[in-house]
Amino acid sequence: MIIDGKEIAKGILNKLNSLPKPGKFLAAVLVGDDESSVSFLKQKEKVAKELGVDFRLYTFPKEIKNDDLRDEVRKIADHKTCGGVIVQLPLPEGVNAQYVLNAIPREKDVDVLGERALGAFYADRNPVVPPAVGVVQEILVACRLPLVASSVAVVGVGALVGKPVSMWLTRRVKELRLLHKGSDFGMLQGADIVILGAGQVGIVTPEMLKANACVIDFGYDAGKGDFDASSLKSQISRLGRGSPGAANLKFEFSYTPTPGGTGPILVAKLFENFYKLASG
Repeated sequence: MIIDGKEIAKGILNKLNSLPKPGKFLAAVLVGDDESSVSFLKQKEKVAKELGVDFRLYTFPKEIKNDDLRDEVRKIADHKTCGGVIVQLPLPEGVNAQYVLNAIPREKDVDVLGERALGAFYADRNPVVPPAVGVVQEILVACRLPLVASSVAVVGVGALVGKPVSMWLTRRVKELRLLHKGSDFGMLQGADIVILGAGQVGIVTPEMLKANACVIDFGYDAGKGDFDASSLKSQISRLGRGSPGAANLKFEFSYTPTPGGTGPILVAKLFENFYKLASG
């Protein structure tokens, strides 16, 4: 019922550990001192150490100007032994994120956020896919979910999750529904797979979904996701996890928890992208 993202990520990292280490470094750019950004980068640095990857962090003040930051990112990417570049988002207010991201060469864009890498991805010509798309692929395999026979709903169409995931799903599913925070969530009742990237805690609850649905939740805010599974957990707790009643709950389905769901897989897929690009 609960999709163990840590276990899926472990499998990906074990495969990477069996491969030759890239002879290039992975660069991460941090602008300012946003707590969430620092926390996410520490997770990436931790995985890099586990893999033996040369991970280099470049920090800049939040007051840095657009042109200066773009120039710095380009200098880092142009280094002969640089195999990949991450620009940690969000960037401070006043910084044009896309302008900066476009300084990353396509062959070093592990997040697939620059326009050249995105354009190639949308044309099915990029050597790697956006990490969020990779997460969805891994979960579909783990849960043995056939896309071609599934109705899928994507809630939130942001640049990091909803947009690339929905583009990848196009022509691969039976039906695709795109929703935002103000949409009629009654449409979720017909979805076999629900992908959440709205960034609004608890915007979707078990009661909104059909039985046996699969929820892939990318939302994260102070340790909570877009999916609120508390009513489901309380029913299981009341009935007892091993009881016949718990096995026949109306809202029996699979979902990624927050934390421990999509987050660890995202980091693992980012490093998988780095291995592919740096070794290519």
